[in-house]
Amino acid sequence: MAGLVYSGKAFRDLMNANYYPLANMKKSVAKLKASDDIDLPTLEYGQYHLILNPPSRWPQGSAKYWHKEKGRARVDLSTQPNTVPLSRDEPGVIPLTRCDLLDACVRKCFNSEPPIPMKTKIITHAASDAYAHRHEIRLEWEYKKGSDKPALLNLTMVCPYRS
Repeated sequence: MAGLVYSGKAFRDLMNANYYPLANMKKSVAKLKASDDIDLPTLEYGQYHLILNPPSRWPQGSAKYWHKEKGRARVDLSTQPNTVPLSRDEPGVIPLTRCDLLDACVRKCFNSEPPIPMKTKIITHAASDAYAHRHEIRLEWEYKKGSDKPALLNLTMVCPYRS
């Protein structure tokens, strides 16, 4: 049940309203800075979702399953080595795992001045995908013409195929 809710438009729109456009991202950063439940410099993917959106606003009660699903993704991504640099403006920063890369990208978005907006989506592997049994993360920075400083992060979480 949870996977279908997270990949749906209602969930995506709810989450992305926190990160895009820039004005919304600035409001989210201010809300997180005011919270005693999080530390922006050490932020990890998934910690901020329930702070920015109270469980009552999540579609179909999906907040109830968030920590379990987020935890599964983090475990999968922690076993996958990474060779991709954080971004063009930090080519020497190469986090060890895909989970570390995800966390570093999210921290970069929330801690930059000004913050970097994000667009997120969650999809599911096709049964025929080579690694259909595990989570995958696709992180694509957009840059303004002639700049190496990121202007937007497109973050796609690919969940395992479950029959």
